[in-house]
Amino acid sequence: MAVLQKIREFFVSQESFEPEAILHPAPALTTVYEIRPLTEKYLQEVLRLNLRCFVEGEHYTKHTFTYLLDEPNCLSYRVVTLQEAIVGFIFIMTNDDGTGHITTIGVAPEHRHRGLANKLLNHAENALKKRGINTVRLEVRASNTAAQNLYRQRGYSTVQKLENYYNNSENGFLMVKSL
Repeated sequence: MAVLQKIREFFVSQESFEPEAILHPAPALTTVYEIRPLTEKYLQEVLRLNLRCFVEGEHYTKHTFTYLLDEPNCLSYRVVTLQEAIVGFIFIMTNDDGTGHITTIGVAPEHRHRGLANKLLNHAENALKKRGINTVRLEVRASNTAAQNLYRQRGYSTVQKLENYYNNSENGFLMVKSL
């Protein structure tokens, strides 16, 4: 029985969240934020935050995050508060052809509208430039106009509509930026 429980824990978080509290949380107190590397040491905290960031969308499994954190061609960063709480994250795969792929970016609902996604993107793009990466791409839900607007403001262009891209058959957009 213990083996079966371990297998369940690998794929499904045992924590549950009230969707209404996640979708409409009270804003967090104003604080100072810092961007730091994200390592496997923070896996459980990122898993919990990931579920809160993507309540109505697709969120990564423990298996996916473990793969990304172990992958030598993946860059990962976290946003932390003064109290060391992780309130945002980004994962970027780098390819030998000089391109980068932002696979996921998330900010805790109570810390949104503070420019944290913009700071994560800026940090990631600078890290990619230092590695000689000249193009970055990402996928975004067709319904996520806030994210699309942020990406456009940062110089990303929509290059392709992705029909039925997400598990719920929602369309997506492929966006690209030259660094």
